[in-house]
Amino acid sequence: MVAEGQTWASRRGSNSRLENDPLIDIPMTPPSGNGKRSTSFVSLLFPFIVSPAPAVLTALIIGGWYFSNIGVLLLNKYLLSVYGYKYPIFLTMLHMVSCALYSSAAVHWLGIVPVQHIVSRKQFFKIAALSAIFCFSVVCGNTSLRYIPVSFNQAIGATTPFFTAIFAFLITCRSESGLVYATLLPVVLGIVLASNSEPLFHLFGFIVCIGSTAGRALKSVVQGIILTSEGEKMNSMNLLLYMAPMAAVMLLPVSIYIEGNVAAITTKKAMEDPTVVLLLLGNATVAYLVNLTNFLVTKHTSALTLQVLGNAKAAVAAVVSVLIFRNPVTVMGMVGFGITILGVVLYSEARKRSPSS
Repeated sequence: MVAEGQTWASRRGSNSRLENDPLIDIPMTPPSGNGKRSTSFVSLLFPFIVSPAPAVLTALIIGGWYFSNIGVLLLNKYLLSVYGYKYPIFLTMLHMVSCALYSSAAVHWLGIVPVQHIVSRKQFFKIAALSAIFCFSVVCGNTSLRYIPVSFNQAIGATTPFFTAIFAFLITCRSESGLVYATLLPVVLGIVLASNSEPLFHLFGFIVCIGSTAGRALKSVVQGIILTSEGEKMNSMNLLLYMAPMAAVMLLPVSIYIEGNVAAITTKKAMEDPTVVLLLLGNATVAYLVNLTNFLVTKHTSALTLQVLGNAKAAVAAVVSVLIFRNPVTVMGMVGFGITILGVVLYSEARKRSPSS
């Protein structure tokens, strides 16, 4: 990654782009525990939140999931390309620090999930490896938002199943049926059409966004391999609790080496324009909410529901970003995005009906 000049360039009206998953996209794994239900601090204080009408609660959680996922994308885009905060690695590190602090409060204080501990040095290094892959994916995603629109970013991100199938075959030798692989063709075709017709296409932004998507897929496959034994399984909230501080420690020296004395630059900017403090704090908080709501949606619905919502989220985020940032779109680009989403839906259906070998 090439560092740019260490100046604060405010480019209002720019149309660059970045990824996100989120921020932070951690697949669910079953929680461990002895089966006893503990009374959490939050349930004592807010019993009306813990046990409202199930349908209302589920709707609120799904709404929060959409808000946080799309919100972090738009805030990342605004900070990195419109406001002119040109430090995606440091921004990702702030996300990790935020996730570490909020996760600690959620697990240890609010008792959202039972506390799970790292049981061995081997498990520690496994989680560290996941953190490294996670860092790569998120940094690439955030970097891409500086150069390409959110809509194009989401179109590329929709190709995650393609990379997941590739890594699953290369690493675990797990093959799918011919029908499953056939459904990946429209996924690739759609992104080719969208790329060829993207008015704001940027080669470097495209490459790092592909890297982010591949990294996210690789993390899912690797997580399924290295945390499979009963003694090592963790739910996503506890996994985030350990991954986030590791990721922050990994990102700090990289940020200093590539982006320079960004902490001093940020402090100076905050003294001149206090708005940046609110933007960074809000951005980091929403980045954690992505993970929290991801966990809650899966808990109150299912992993399949989350996958379906994710497909719809990409389209919603693309439309919202176009309305806000006014980046130009073409009919062929929209057709390509639509073909990719259709391919992802077909891929999900084919996998449900065709066991892997």
